[in-house]
Amino acid sequence: MIDFLVPISKKILAHREILPPGTLGKQIEIYSEIGEFPSIEGVKFAIFGIKENRADVNFIGGDISFDSYRKALYSLYPGNWNYKILDLGDIERGETTEDTRFAVKEVVAALLKKDIIPLILGGSQDLAYAQYRGYDILENMVKVVNIDNRFDLGNAELPISNKSYVGKMVVDKPYNLFNYSVLGYQSFFNAPQEIALMDKLFFDAYRLGEIAADITIVEPIMRDADMVTLDVTAIKSADLSYKNNESPNGFDSREICAISRYAGISNKVKSFSVFELSDSIETKSGAMLVAQILWYFIEGYNFRIDDDFENEMLFTSYKVPIEDEILEFKKSNKTERWWIVLPFISNVNNKLKKHTLLPCTYGEYLSACNQEIPERWMKARHKNEV
Repeated sequence: MIDFLVPISKKILAHREILPPGTLGKQIEIYSEIGEFPSIEGVKFAIFGIKENRADVNFIGGDISFDSYRKALYSLYPGNWNYKILDLGDIERGETTEDTRFAVKEVVAALLKKDIIPLILGGSQDLAYAQYRGYDILENMVKVVNIDNRFDLGNAELPISNKSYVGKMVVDKPYNLFNYSVLGYQSFFNAPQEIALMDKLFFDAYRLGEIAADITIVEPIMRDADMVTLDVTAIKSADLSYKNNESPNGFDSREICAISRYAGISNKVKSFSVFELSDSIETKSGAMLVAQILWYFIEGYNFRIDDDFENEMLFTSYKVPIEDEILEFKKSNKTERWWIVLPFISNVNNKLKKHTLLPCTYGEYLSACNQEIPERWMKARHKNEV
């Protein structure tokens, strides 16, 4: 892993020295000198940047620096948590974009193997494909949540770009993608064919207005996610001060921090990334928002609660007959979170057999009582039968 990383800049080292005691910058361990890689024993979060944006469809040259984001993050005070956080520095551009993605895959895989959560700052979002491939080492089906105003499905037969990489997740071996969810998409940024394809693949898509009206619907989506990635252009340009983001609509600063916190609370999320970062985010407030997004993810992690699925006494079961089906819901007596039981299909040999509980909301249980089969359950069943 050390072969792919370079230490943080001297500017950040100097800035770190003048920070007040107790700030994150004083507590985060850092990779500061070549050949002096810090120990990863006991580390829970590892931050690193990826200085790659050549697959951006609007790439016109230029380098990426994450100094402003580090300065903002280092200046924050931790919450009521005490986790060992390590800043691994950056992955530089490889000779080709494929070289960079290989480096990202190897670093993510090495961290996941050690049960360390990667917190990634990156350039173009095609790097999410490399983040996803890092999960290959776990040999499990992967559920990806993308916070984005676009689906980024693209054409899997064409080269990867920051607007076309999810198709590669679907068709490239090993076939580990079980579900893909997009939070905050805006219809006018997505071709009708892609909207139809999302439905055909039984993927989940939630419009910006739907989430803005009730942000709590994000919780069960995140509860079922293994990997979360954020395209910062999903944030309204006024809140991010991002001059290249042409859209005035998007999540506001409070909404995106709440979504990040939900991602942290999820017991399954093992990596979190923020992409499309560049020098186009010109203000300190934009860098501070990115820093706070990471802060809220860690804050959410601090409130993770194990529902202990092995102990049936901790759950209340509800069976709801609908047409020819009997849906079984389970409610945790500890957290009051809800799940739907997915039927076990004995003649299907897939990697999902051990995962039979699908997160849902109390509202979906009430809808089932009114003879409405939850769409989430239908899509999961279709995918499990394919």
